[in-house]
Amino acid sequence: MPDMLVKLYDLPSSRQVISDLAEQGISIQRAMAPDKVRVLTWIGEKSSLAAQGEADVCFSRNPISLFLAVQDKQILGYACYNATALDFFGPTRVLDSMQGKGLGKALLLRSLEALRDEGYAYAIIGGVGPAAFYEKCVHASLIEGSTPGIYRHFLGARS
Repeated sequence: MPDMLVKLYDLPSSRQVISDLAEQGISIQRAMAPDKVRVLTWIGEKSSLAAQGEADVCFSRNPISLFLAVQDKQILGYACYNATALDFFGPTRVLDSMQGKGLGKALLLRSLEALRDEGYAYAIIGGVGPAAFYEKCVHASLIEGSTPGIYRHFLGARS
């Protein structure tokens, strides 16, 4: 799967999509250290062992580089940045039952805004699956020759 490039200086704001989710009782929030085990367990169960390993790294960053979509203290989705490599977005996942409601877009935008706030002008979305989603949401473009990219020495299948 190829990587994609995003211009962080040209991002749409997350404000409206986060506000729309808040009206439904869904918040987008940075993960907290006391929730590490719960978050990593959820990611291992709902995403993959590889994603769980990447997310674990996010808890060593300051600030923690993982955002959650939460409703009634239940995790609905997550997004990581600065996990496998600095200036990279991913992995990310939203529960199947919650897809199409804006959670993925909100998590993406909030994570990319955090990268921009940390001083980056561009970000890389690593090993993308839904390229059309990223093109639509943040005008990401494919990086030619980026497969397998940073994951070339990964011991297992990235899922």
